[in-house]
Amino acid sequence: MVDDNELERLRDIAVPAPDGEAKARAFTAAMQAFDLDERISAVPQGTPAGLRLTERARMLWRDIMQRKLIATPAITALVALPIAGYAAFEMLKEQPRVIGSNGSVTETVADKPVAQKPEQPAVNEPLAAAPAKEKKTDADAETRANSQAAPKPATEVDTLFRQEATPAAKRALQATPAESGQLAAGGKDGVGVIAGYSPKRSADELERADKAPAGAAAGIPASPPAVADSKLMVQPAPMPVDQLQPQEENRDRVENFKTNPVHETAQDPVSTFSIDVDTASYSFVRRSLKEGALPDPDTVRVEEMINYFPYDWKGPESASTPFNSTVTVMPTPWNEHTKLMHVAIKGFDVKPAEQPKANLVFLIDVSGSMDEPDKLPLLKSAFRLLVSKLKPDDTVSIVTYAGNAGTVLMPTKAAEKQKILAAIDNLAPGGSTAGEEGIREAYKLAQQSFVKDGVNRVMLATDGDFNVGQTDDDDLKRLIEKERKTGVFLSVFGFGRGNLNDQMMQTIAQNGNGTAAYIDTLAEAEKVLVEDASSTLFTIAKDVKIQVEFNPAKVSEYRLVGYETRALKREDFNNDRVDAGDIGSGHSVTAVYEITPKGSGGEQVDPLRYGQAKVDNGGIANADEYAFVKIRYKLPNENVSKLITTPVTAANEVSSFDAAGADQRFSVAVAALGQKLRDEDQTANFGYDRIAEIANAARGADPFGYRAEFLSLVRLASSLDGNK
Repeated sequence: MVDDNELERLRDIAVPAPDGEAKARAFTAAMQAFDLDERISAVPQGTPAGLRLTERARMLWRDIMQRKLIATPAITALVALPIAGYAAFEMLKEQPRVIGSNGSVTETVADKPVAQKPEQPAVNEPLAAAPAKEKKTDADAETRANSQAAPKPATEVDTLFRQEATPAAKRALQATPAESGQLAAGGKDGVGVIAGYSPKRSADELERADKAPAGAAAGIPASPPAVADSKLMVQPAPMPVDQLQPQEENRDRVENFKTNPVHETAQDPVSTFSIDVDTASYSFVRRSLKEGALPDPDTVRVEEMINYFPYDWKGPESASTPFNSTVTVMPTPWNEHTKLMHVAIKGFDVKPAEQPKANLVFLIDVSGSMDEPDKLPLLKSAFRLLVSKLKPDDTVSIVTYAGNAGTVLMPTKAAEKQKILAAIDNLAPGGSTAGEEGIREAYKLAQQSFVKDGVNRVMLATDGDFNVGQTDDDDLKRLIEKERKTGVFLSVFGFGRGNLNDQMMQTIAQNGNGTAAYIDTLAEAEKVLVEDASSTLFTIAKDVKIQVEFNPAKVSEYRLVGYETRALKREDFNNDRVDAGDIGSGHSVTAVYEITPKGSGGEQVDPLRYGQAKVDNGGIANADEYAFVKIRYKLPNENVSKLITTPVTAANEVSSFDAAGADQRFSVAVAALGQKLRDEDQTANFGYDRIAEIANAARGADPFGYRAEFLSLVRLASSLDGNK
């Protein structure tokens, strides 16, 4: 505390002669008071100075106080205020006259004229001089006008401010617009230099920023309202054009497809498709709904949603028959005139002691776009989980690709776990995406450590496109098909949003005898790479195809729910050269047909006038059957397919929907949600509440909480969809 005696003593002290720093401090105090009183506004014309004098002084004063150059507030006020008037008078004499908004010239307080060089462009020159084809924003025009103006000689305040500025702040002042955006996002120093900048801003924040005055969106206070021309007008600091990060362009690529149509059995009785064990679509849907948006219909592949969940279908007795099929016919919950034919396939579950050795090559995208929390960091955590699942004799190699491909880890036994984990931990993003080169290098390493009668697989983890080398999906497909013949298969794992090429992932996974999964959380990584590791890595049957022939005497119409991207020609079923899906150890595959029984009154297609399929004796063969299901497959090391057949009769039918098994009913609820999200006609009047009711009643044992999560997604979809 300062007592009265101390104040008396200080009052009698002679005013010291001002020096440069004192003038700066005094000027700051004076101009702060003047600015608050007069409410000086910013106008487009302004002065050629880089910053408003009041703003430079204010920033300087804040910097001085932060550095504690004046430690005692009382002394600060007593020293600064007596010299404020003198310092303000001296420094204002150096100020140039400025241009009013009406074009009039206003002298400074000191009425001291400042001559301008003839070659300097007028600061109030209309901005319309820019070429008409260039559409510039207000910020662009303001920056261009300021860049044309002559620089003002630096005052002592300018000089001191630039001396005190941090290196990062100096770079920000000197940066080009593009560099300014980089510095704002963190730049090389890892911290933003523009106050209030957030590299990840919500859509609402960006919208508010667009409507705010220039500079306000970056955390810089907006200027007060404009005052009359007689007031002193000072140009605000030019703001970097790119200081705000633009909204990231969504470059996700998904395959567009049309929903399977209704087929008239008399005209087209045969349906053929490749089985699908991918699960990527369910993860897409889940992420979209949890982010508050209905998914793009083309990201909704109903069969992948159905097959995301584990089901307790009856499996085969031995590995000699790699899988068993279970067919159930039940009433359709969304259409009283139709029935559902539910086809479930369960693969033989290889016991851990019987699992063959694994030779795995991790092909990891480390391009610059992977530098996001849900990309490379999540990827590294995911592969660490997989390494912990491997047996000591299994082999791991790591290939990375960005601008070009490189081998990070030569084939290494899983027993050297710490060496493998260290290689994963040291991965860092940067560069473009030379995926095709990486694939070639990965296959090369896989061949070097090839395990006969074992698992040889490349595991590609990426966030998006290949933009170096072969980038066309068909070219990549041919490359994968060629390498597949060597016995090395390929699985694909997608990460992140905004750059994901789901179409490419599906193409190369299907043709690489592998699976495609999308990993959006660590929990999903654990599901795919740990809980489902056997089905992901250990193939028990390849090129698995399904063909269903419907009996026109029992079924008028049918449609396959999902599998649009897996459709095959009728003749492809018996062609062993045509690639199809694979089934892993213990994996289950489900397909659902909606059928219209003959005479039910639910037909959508008019019957043919002439004839039906008949046999020579004039009757219908196997007239009591709904359909005949055929499954063709190859064992992993064989190239000749085998056939399994199952007739579907009344023995496969249940009297009511509730009489079907819990797994059948739950899978139907998932199929209903998928169709609902695709806005299909069949489920247009089937409410989300009914879907939730079916799923909840059939929830059953749910040790990992997958079915509980599904129920939450149904509720989210219901709240987001106005057409309930």
